[in-house]
Amino acid sequence: MRRLLALVSLVCAALAGCGGEEGSSILDKDTLVAGVRPDLPGLGVRRPDGGFEGLDVDVARYLAGRMGKRVRFVPALAADRERLLLDREVDLVPTFWVDPEWKLRLAFAGPYYLSYQDILVRTGERGVRGVHDLKGRRICAVSGAGAADQVIKERRVPAVPVAATGYDQCMTMLESGRVDAITTNDTILAGLRLRRPAGVRLLNARFGERRTGIGIRRGDPSGCEALNKAITHLYQDGTMTRLMRKWFTGSGLPLTDVDVPEFEGCL
Repeated sequence: MRRLLALVSLVCAALAGCGGEEGSSILDKDTLVAGVRPDLPGLGVRRPDGGFEGLDVDVARYLAGRMGKRVRFVPALAADRERLLLDREVDLVPTFWVDPEWKLRLAFAGPYYLSYQDILVRTGERGVRGVHDLKGRRICAVSGAGAADQVIKERRVPAVPVAATGYDQCMTMLESGRVDAITTNDTILAGLRLRRPAGVRLLNARFGERRTGIGIRRGDPSGCEALNKAITHLYQDGTMTRLMRKWFTGSGLPLTDVDVPEFEGCL
């Protein structure tokens, strides 16, 4: 019997738990901890006073409020997001592409925004008009982001990835000529452009639809459904349109239509 119990314990550990804490719901919490990017103007940045601001901050605050919860924000860089969720240091993380590989380990509410991958170049660059023009060009590859791989592997464009720890470093490399382009979600690029409007421009190439969801732990379908219900209200009462205009007016990002996304299924 002891050997059987030991075997069950090993199987439970391999599967990240047998019930208990793994199945606990965000609905059981009074305060949700949201991991937000501290390095993406327009989406999430950390202010000098230690607070956070941006679209994802406003969205997370709105969703928590609709669910009757308070929310607390902590920084979550691209390379740290999954670990923070799985280690239970955060309860939810916006700014996640709903990717098949991530869906093996995480669950997703939403998506709460439909975006496209796009390209940011220096203002004087005229040789890059779309994704195929990145052939042989140096593109910034942020650790944990995956956008460069989408160009090289998914689109099969032989660009040259140049490693970076974050998009601030990408911008420095773009301005200095160390890379020729930055490619990722158009919302990320729009925020970067607003920070330096004279030096860079957004191509609006819009390739590869990106479904941006709220990353949560698996095994909480009730919490996921509650988030989806709150996201529905986010669109129905006009808040999402207002927030997009608040953060991205003047960025070059098209803001005429803010479409309601079709939700993923909750696991």
